[in-house]
Amino acid sequence: MTTTFVRDRFTWLAYFMLAYFSFMQSSLGPLTPFLRAELNLNYTETALHLSAFAFGMIIAGLTADRIASRWGRSAVFWGGALGMGVGGVLLTLAHHVVLSIASACLMGFLGAYLLVMIPACLADHHGSKRAIALTESNVAASISATLAPLLVGFGETVGLTWRFALLLGAGVCLLLAVIFRGTPVPATQQAAQTSINRPLPRRFWAYWLVVVLAVSLEWCMVFWGADFLQNSVGLEKVTASTLMSVFFVAMVIGRAIGSRLTRSFESSKLLIFAIAVVGVGFPLFWLGRSPGVNIVGLFIAGLGIANLYPLTLSVATSIDPEQANRASARILLAGGLAILIAPQVLASFADSSGIYNAFGVAAVLLVVAAIIVLTARSLPVMAKA
Repeated sequence: MTTTFVRDRFTWLAYFMLAYFSFMQSSLGPLTPFLRAELNLNYTETALHLSAFAFGMIIAGLTADRIASRWGRSAVFWGGALGMGVGGVLLTLAHHVVLSIASACLMGFLGAYLLVMIPACLADHHGSKRAIALTESNVAASISATLAPLLVGFGETVGLTWRFALLLGAGVCLLLAVIFRGTPVPATQQAAQTSINRPLPRRFWAYWLVVVLAVSLEWCMVFWGADFLQNSVGLEKVTASTLMSVFFVAMVIGRAIGSRLTRSFESSKLLIFAIAVVGVGFPLFWLGRSPGVNIVGLFIAGLGIANLYPLTLSVATSIDPEQANRASARILLAGGLAILIAPQVLASFADSSGIYNAFGVAAVLLVVAAIIVLTARSLPVMAKA
């Protein structure tokens, strides 16, 4: 564990791997309009791809800490990274909805093992400086996520189709495996191994619920944002998909700012501010009556949404730092549940009342998250034995 913040070889590997995971995951949203047209799917059927991805994440979130204890962090880290690439390649080859859903599930299941290991390893590796590492890693993730809609749109424009983005991501994973071969993955702290049976405290579970709500909000935007811009705002399909990069650019900027602010302010206080920023931007995106207003709202909302997950993750993993593997796995479970449920619920509303009215679901998520964050600090830090 370092006493000062140093970006060593593993730190950079973790940053690049989170960027890879984020790119592969974020590609699912922008490619859905093309996949829906190609396979002739409705909103609910399309959302099943993200639900399958999330279902795989849930399985990983329930088992990752045990798998890591049995096989070691290194095996889970690299197995998850390479497995997600395989799932992405299979998705590009699928020409039936059952096969494409199964491929998305495989991406979420194996890729999530990597996602569990990254924050757990960074938290153990950087100790009290974990907030810096976690927010910086999510800056890298946001940068790569920004490229996802651009490369999906590029592939469609030049005739390579949306498949280009996923194949490129899988190729980058292989390149990283070659460049960083032999780089040791930090082992679990001994204290964490001896306290494995201690329950996580109530305050952790409050922030766990915030993760559910924050990820739900983020993925309602990521997965259905392009469809909203097309069918409610009136933009062309390729234009709407490409303009979602505005959201991802805002997330890069937001997380870059957040990573600097964590050096001077508590993560729990910054989290309240981030929610307030979303409260300004989301109504403009949702209720705006001209494309310019919608895009400005999308950008402002992205600035705030950018920091909801990394700041909540930082707060949650610091509550009981001796249980980094377990906390990270359970937070992944929260993310998986959010991605499984929220976009599917929004899709069901969209099928019955239109995508515009369905985005009211996201407004409710934001309000509830704000209430929990404002009350969570009063809960006890340690669990009863």
